[in-house]
Amino acid sequence: MSKIFISCALPYANGPCHLGHLRSTYLPADIYARYNRMINNDVLLVCATDEHGTPIAVKADKENKKPIEISKRYHDMIVKDVESMNISLDSFTRTTDKAHYEIAQNFFLDLYEKGLIYRKDIQQLYCEECGKFLPDRYVEGICPVCGAEARGDHCEKCGRPLEPTELIEPQCLTCGSTPKIKDTYQYFFKLSAFQDDITEYIENNKNLPDNVRNYALNWLKEGLNDWVLTRDMDWGIPVPLEEAKGKVIYVWGEAFLGYISSASQWSKETGIKWEDYWKDNVVHFIGKDIIYHHAIFWPALLKGYGCKLPDTIYAGEFLSLEGQKMSTSKNWVVWISDFVKEFEPDLLRYYLTINAPLNKDTDFSWDDFQRRNNDGLADVIGNFLHRTFTFTHKFFDGEVPEYKNPSEQDLEFEKLIKELPDTVGDHIANFDFRDGLLEIFRVTKKGNKYFNDQEPWKAVKEDKQKAANTLHLSNQLAKILAVVLKPYIPTKAEQIAEIVNIANPEEWKDAKVPLNEGHKINKAKPLFKKIEDDKIAEQKNKLEENLKTEEDENMSDIITIDDFDKVEIRIGQIKEAEKIEKSDKLLKLQVDIGSEVRQIVAGLAQFYSPEELIDRKVAVVANLKPAKLFGTLSEGMLLATGESGALLSPDECEIGERIQ
Repeated sequence: MSKIFISCALPYANGPCHLGHLRSTYLPADIYARYNRMINNDVLLVCATDEHGTPIAVKADKENKKPIEISKRYHDMIVKDVESMNISLDSFTRTTDKAHYEIAQNFFLDLYEKGLIYRKDIQQLYCEECGKFLPDRYVEGICPVCGAEARGDHCEKCGRPLEPTELIEPQCLTCGSTPKIKDTYQYFFKLSAFQDDITEYIENNKNLPDNVRNYALNWLKEGLNDWVLTRDMDWGIPVPLEEAKGKVIYVWGEAFLGYISSASQWSKETGIKWEDYWKDNVVHFIGKDIIYHHAIFWPALLKGYGCKLPDTIYAGEFLSLEGQKMSTSKNWVVWISDFVKEFEPDLLRYYLTINAPLNKDTDFSWDDFQRRNNDGLADVIGNFLHRTFTFTHKFFDGEVPEYKNPSEQDLEFEKLIKELPDTVGDHIANFDFRDGLLEIFRVTKKGNKYFNDQEPWKAVKEDKQKAANTLHLSNQLAKILAVVLKPYIPTKAEQIAEIVNIANPEEWKDAKVPLNEGHKINKAKPLFKKIEDDKIAEQKNKLEENLKTEEDENMSDIITIDDFDKVEIRIGQIKEAEKIEKSDKLLKLQVDIGSEVRQIVAGLAQFYSPEELIDRKVAVVANLKPAKLFGTLSEGMLLATGESGALLSPDECEIGERIQ
């Protein structure tokens, strides 16, 4: 018997759960945990809500509440969501628990005392009105790359990660004033020191799925840089150093430890050592968007502390909705709490598993959800079970009939159903959850065909033993389905077991124990109902109403030709270029636009050396309001792509020429 430590990525406590959370993290973790418990592995499945960080503090400011009130509100919602979907967690705690604070601070101190965390002087935006340094999410401004509105850590439009000091026309999110750049300090983790260790871990760990390995290796090729591990905030875990008053541990520096603090609290309640599970086998289930953190940063922290690294990290790819990217801000999303008001949780567990392998992006469509439910659960499994139970009662008084003198068709079907538990089990053990479910459907479809070919309703009059063999084997498959479906759709599996008149299956090997001849079967009940068109139309209408509302609200973003005419774009030529001190991304350029030479700050340092840009012709927004960026005046903006930094190349144009 193995011990397995299984974790779900910590949900951020600034909103309830939606379908994407369930698909990428909680559902696959639950399927894997349930199966391993059924084969008598000792499983510890943990999670917690991630309750620190600037988004929660910002939301609290907007609502004039304390951050703990916001996190408590959403923690309670998330607990209900997870429970409603039958996720069998052993421990679900919070990163605001006292136990988590103690573990995080001790962890920080250990790395600090080893010299793996160090103090470094940096420049940061400071709001004189609020009297404080501003963390990234407390700053908004204009992206220096694409010119769109952006926040201090990220531009939604071009996808570029940013530093608050890089924003053009930065504003304090709290008071709206313009912050100043000031000297300060933060604490950094020596991530660069673990380049070789993490490369070896990623390259040699055969348990890692390809999407995780490939993503991590791409980051490693660029070289690891030290990571800032603290913030100037009131909300968070205080840095446990006398000199660091007013600073908290960055949320990504302590959130991972939620796995450990959740497990440790479980240990206090049960008296069982969580460490034994970690030492044996560790499996993280996460979403694609946090592969970098879990495959590089977290292993480096663990390595520095002296802990065993995770055995595997399984990352679910993205789930879109009706062909569009999910957006909680636009309410283009299906919340779990809304889903369970209208449909049984097992229907969603089934659909999100059968729809696509976990390592591929997929889409949630209400029409496809209806089709798969009706054609799969209702017509395949539901139909097979209903006919089996109904005919057993009609022809054999509700008892499993005698099995003897099997035909070639009987023997072929018997072999098929006996192999099913091992085949499904192997798929789940290898994280191929969809393949396991597809195998269940493949065999059940064969069961329907076998039932139709044997025609027990006719055979009972002409060759009763033939009908008896058919119903005997069909009931055996029904019993097997009650076991092998349990990791996937546990409530429905229990309902099948109830009709088959067996105890709720707790062990996988129960699937291989046949029903005895004469075993009494309970009367059939409808297990899987078809979903009507009007119910699906109602759900689609809700989404369309949300989209229409968003479009109406965004009409102000659409400009006319008159608005466009206000933008003056001229051809310029770069005469001088140099890097800006203390910035990895910005270059200071002197650009001749015909009538004058303008100084322009551009986020091109990652794509071009200063020498490459000399004499290069560029397109310049010439009537943009000047702004200081990293303390340097910028009097325009270059036109370049957001992804690759590619400059528009108007080589045939004259310097100073205006683009119409």
